Amino acid sequence: MSHTMSEVATRAGVSKATVSRVLNRTHTIAPETERRVLEVVRQLKYHQNVHARRLATGRSDLFGLVISEIINPYFPEVIRGFQAEAWDRGFDVVLCNTEYNSQRSLSVIQKLIEGDVRGVAIMTSSLDKSGTSELTAAGIGVVFCNLGPAERLLGNISIDYQRGIAQAIEHVVQLGHRHAAVIAGPEDNRTAVIIKQALVAGLNQRKLNLSAVVNSDYRVDAGASAVRALVAAPELPTVIFCGSDLIAMGAMNALEEAGVRIPEDVSVIGIDDISFAFLARPPLTTIRVPRERLGRIAFQALDKMLKLKRRKGVDYYLETDLVIRQSTAPPRSRALGSVDLLLARAR
Repeated sequence: MSHTMSEVATRAGVSKATVSRVLNRTHTIAPETERRVLEVVRQLKYHQNVHARRLATGRSDLFGLVISEIINPYFPEVIRGFQAEAWDRGFDVVLCNTEYNSQRSLSVIQKLIEGDVRGVAIMTSSLDKSGTSELTAAGIGVVFCNLGPAERLLGNISIDYQRGIAQAIEHVVQLGHRHAAVIAGPEDNRTAVIIKQALVAGLNQRKLNLSAVVNSDYRVDAGASAVRALVAAPELPTVIFCGSDLIAMGAMNALEEAGVRIPEDVSVIGIDDISFAFLARPPLTTIRVPRERLGRIAFQALDKMLKLKRRKGVDYYLETDLVIRQSTAPPRSRALGSVDLLLARAR
């Protein structure tokens, strides 16, 4: 037998409006009143009719979260943060992933509009303002990463990669490194370009010899392929900066297969601090992006924007920091080139 909101209100000794406010968390309710209402809800096993509520209020309880790919370990913490903030406020989340495919990205946008979401957090570089203009035209708020500045119905979260990168470069300089290489992310990825530019500029500023800058997809096997070209060069860099932890772990695997020791022969630094970074052998020195906080800020930005009369977006700022582990150490002697080093390893 199903029960109504009126029955919940009668048993709890409150109005239907109070029950609605408790369940939807739209107002601050006295703790004792909230406890009494929730206890009656539990006893009656009462569930709100989502469709009826949408018809009554003219608003959905859905927010969209768009990521690049569900299998990328960068995203679970982003999802967790966003979802936690949404659920704490009585909302649900529609999760979509683009798989870095432009046609799929456009289809995702159309599905979100048809789903009547309130707002969408775009946590992938696969989409920009031109690709999401239909969302804002439909009155749906959008929050991006590293796109800014904020506008009406558009918020932006700037991730300060430069801060963590500067710390990483200072770290290797203090260790004594002077010869570096960069394995960046995809050339057509907005975030990858930002990271690559910050790495190259920072290394040049500190006058490190930059032997190579290559691009790679955000996959372990792609990182491995990229580092093989460095191993084949006449002289190895003493430190390799990677555009993500996945790239870094692929690079470490390929270096190990080639007989190059980490960090004795080559130091490796990643970006993101995914959960697997600590489990790498050796544990990976990396630049931490606080991804759960990123997800929380993304929802908070949407929620705040949609409560404002003019629906003006806001610019948010997220810092990164270096996490030092065992994949970095003082450099080996520069007396040996790549070929000599590998021959020495083989003896």
